[in-house]
Amino acid sequence: NMSGHPFHVDTPLLESLALSKRAGTPVYLKMDNAQPSGSFKIRGIGHLCQKAAVSGCKGFVCSSALLQVMGKESWGSHGPRDQPAGPLQRSLPETPGNSSRGNAGLATAYAARKLNIPATIVIPGSTSDLVAQKLRDQGANVQVFGKVWDDANEEAQRLSQTEGLMFIPPFDHPLVWQGHASVVRELKAFMPSKPGALVVAVGGGGLLCGVVKGLKEVGWDDVPVIAMETKGADCLNAAVTAGKLVTLPDITSEAKCLGAKTVCSQAFDYAREGNIISEVVSDQDALQAVELFLDDERVLVELACGAGLAAVYTGLIQRLQDRARLPRPLGPLVILVCGGSSISLAQLNHYRNKLQA
Repeated sequence: NMSGHPFHVDTPLLESLALSKRAGTPVYLKMDNAQPSGSFKIRGIGHLCQKAAVSGCKGFVCSSALLQVMGKESWGSHGPRDQPAGPLQRSLPETPGNSSRGNAGLATAYAARKLNIPATIVIPGSTSDLVAQKLRDQGANVQVFGKVWDDANEEAQRLSQTEGLMFIPPFDHPLVWQGHASVVRELKAFMPSKPGALVVAVGGGGLLCGVVKGLKEVGWDDVPVIAMETKGADCLNAAVTAGKLVTLPDITSEAKCLGAKTVCSQAFDYAREGNIISEVVSDQDALQAVELFLDDERVLVELACGAGLAAVYTGLIQRLQDRARLPRPLGPLVILVCGGSSISLAQLNHYRNKLQA
């Protein structure tokens, strides 16, 4: 694997008749929930870890937390910056609000296991045994520190300094974006025609950066990208509205995997270039999308992924056409089903009880 064979797999591209009927145009689902780590994160983080391994990295460290069922919180508000540390880190951007939030932690642990390089994942004490076991099953050294994610993140950064480990940022690194760009190359290889638009859920902006990079690489620069966020985790939309990078005071959305307080600057720069449509939906909209998608496609995804699916389920696509933001008729619509490990039947019921009250 150090020789360059990627850790991610070419995921299925499925036409959805149910979503096509709702959208009024053919809808294709890029099923990155089928990635070995459970989400798209393995594309970028796997690529970064491989490059680090080639340069002689002796170990990885990141902080991780997955949202727990029955309201048990393992998420602190975003505080400290992800400071660079170690040999490959000096080029790391310092963006407020970088968080690994579980999916990046699982991707790091998976890549480390495949590379036979030690990985230390620091989790807060509020994290369930089930989550800790998922990480241990990947061979990671799991350390419990503090009560909330901020505590764990500070400890992870301390370990990167004192132990000489590479701190793995979840979204703000050019090699992460380069890895994520592979999803567009797969679309180019398997789509029957150029997409009319792409739908992407946005947290910190790593996947968005990778998608734009990939579109440029394959000559699809003119394909609009619909960047979906939930209200209360809408750092990109806030920046686009303000015309400058904005740091949210807190993450109030339940879609915690979208919970970056500040979007990475590269994503904001791409949004200002023009072909990105930034939209925000409610947590209730995202939850409804998760439930309808489960009925339509027999696949359970996390709330963050529901934000992307809500572009179809809320009728947003037609409203964008009405406002001439998208053409009518529209070519094939591709939704990146980003997946995620922060969901279970118990968690879904918790969302129902909390958001539908």
